[in-house]
Amino acid sequence: MIRTLFILIGGVVLGLIVHLVSVLALPRIASKDAYSRLEPISALNAVTALPQVSPSEAPMPFLDPAFALAVCRYDLSSGPIKLTVPVSQAYTSVSFYTRSGLAYYAINDRSAGRRVIELDLMTEDQHAELPDEEDVTSADRLIIDSPSTTGLILLKALAAEPGLMVQAKASLAAATCKVQSEPGKR
Repeated sequence: MIRTLFILIGGVVLGLIVHLVSVLALPRIASKDAYSRLEPISALNAVTALPQVSPSEAPMPFLDPAFALAVCRYDLSSGPIKLTVPVSQAYTSVSFYTRSGLAYYAINDRSAGRRVIELDLMTEDQHAELPDEEDVTSADRLIIDSPSTTGLILLKALAAEPGLMVQAKASLAAATCKVQSEPGKR
């Protein structure tokens, strides 16, 4: 009886360990992550509008059809990225993800407090190389440190009504995501 109980407990513990390891390892070994799915339909270091989300087709899971979507696949190896996103009429958000899908920063139009969300994306090493500018404050220039050299920036603009989708898409079409020629300059 005790031997059967130990075998049963050992089996449950082994099952839990296998389950935990597989759940934690799956994002690293999956071949069709978000970055890989978006690679054929998006340009590197440029904003690319994503097709309208429908129940049968979506470039990534769990996307809301009430949002116009755009993505910027970035590579910081050639320099920092300057991101400029005009805010839409209803709501605009910008989310940053590493190549493996880890979310590390997000900002929306309300927290930006401006009509345009402007920021610089760079690695910690690139940020350390910036010259110290005494007259520029953190309120003047938002700098985001990326934990990896490659990743995704997801731009969302809400269309509060279906008829406003054209305006939401237009605000994302005006967004830019490009490598800065001179990282110290604005």
